[in-house]
Amino acid sequence: MALTKVDQTMVSDQVFGRRNVVINGAMQVAQRGTQTGLGASSGVYGATDRFSLVTNGIGGRMTIEQSTDAPNGFGNSVKLSCTTTDTSLAAGDYLSFSTRLEGRNLQRFKKGTSDAEKFAVSFYVKANANATYVCELYDYDSFRHVNQTFSVTTSWTRVELTFPADTTGAMDNDSNLSLAINIYLHAGSNFTGGTLQSTWGTGYRATGTDNFFDSTDRTLFLTGVQLEVGDNATPFEHLSFGEELALCQRYFYKEVRTSGALFGFVGFADNSTTAYIQHIYPVLMRSEPTLSTTGTTGDYSIRVTGNTLGCSSVPSLSSGNEHVSHVTYSVSSGLTGGQAVIGKFDAADVFLGFDAEL
Repeated sequence: MALTKVDQTMVSDQVFGRRNVVINGAMQVAQRGTQTGLGASSGVYGATDRFSLVTNGIGGRMTIEQSTDAPNGFGNSVKLSCTTTDTSLAAGDYLSFSTRLEGRNLQRFKKGTSDAEKFAVSFYVKANANATYVCELYDYDSFRHVNQTFSVTTSWTRVELTFPADTTGAMDNDSNLSLAINIYLHAGSNFTGGTLQSTWGTGYRATGTDNFFDSTDRTLFLTGVQLEVGDNATPFEHLSFGEELALCQRYFYKEVRTSGALFGFVGFADNSTTAYIQHIYPVLMRSEPTLSTTGTTGDYSIRVTGNTLGCSSVPSLSSGNEHVSHVTYSVSSGLTGGQAVIGKFDAADVFLGFDAEL
């Protein structure tokens, strides 16, 4: 593919038009906020949207937060900090920092066809000390993967990795999980006991990785994550905060009280103790979401005909789809069936989280 310089700017069909299939690669959006004590559970999203921990059997723990420490041209990164060490690795232990991608967004790679394209992965990293970790592409449709090591220093550096095309195993064209980018930070012998799988296959996934949990001084900063078609990485594709937020809200949408008592969630009373509040998502979600809540019973209430009624339980999901959810707000008494009502958050930082993550 030819590149032509025009006024010192490279012009190419690869350079323009949403090259990057990773969402929130610049770590601009962090709806969940700082998360502490992570590592005990797998698939937990920490701080920056669309990036999660995938773990098994580990004793180490970490804090994940959005940071303003970033390379030139970026405003944010994600910071991982070891808070509890784990130097006794069982064979099946592992931890990766991952982002997961829908199959319908990956068709451009033509995986599983004779025209399959190469995968170019790039990101910026730095740490408190020099280290080596492993980057993996894992295909969940064919259960095949390919892996490479990369180095981290105490200064911001851009890692650029090219992974081979794969003519085996097409990725499904749907809204389900097809591919993950995994960064291995900790792994036992089941993952490190042989030659690293550098071509698409089913071999060892983390050979060569250092142990992030060997010291509570360990940190890792990451930003500018990009996955695109091609032999080589191109400059990071920046999107506005509004664009990134909308893309993230397809997977997780957070309704939060920031100051004062939040009004605005309209619904109706079904009977004297139960109201259904309608929550309309700002974008079409990937699938019907589940509901997560914060706070306690006393942090939620209903406003009706000039009165505020305290809830008798934390709100729960009644029904919904990719467009809207109906959330149950319960009180001990005071409602009349058919009344219009408004749901309220009465405490700082209380939120409802609608989760359709992969």
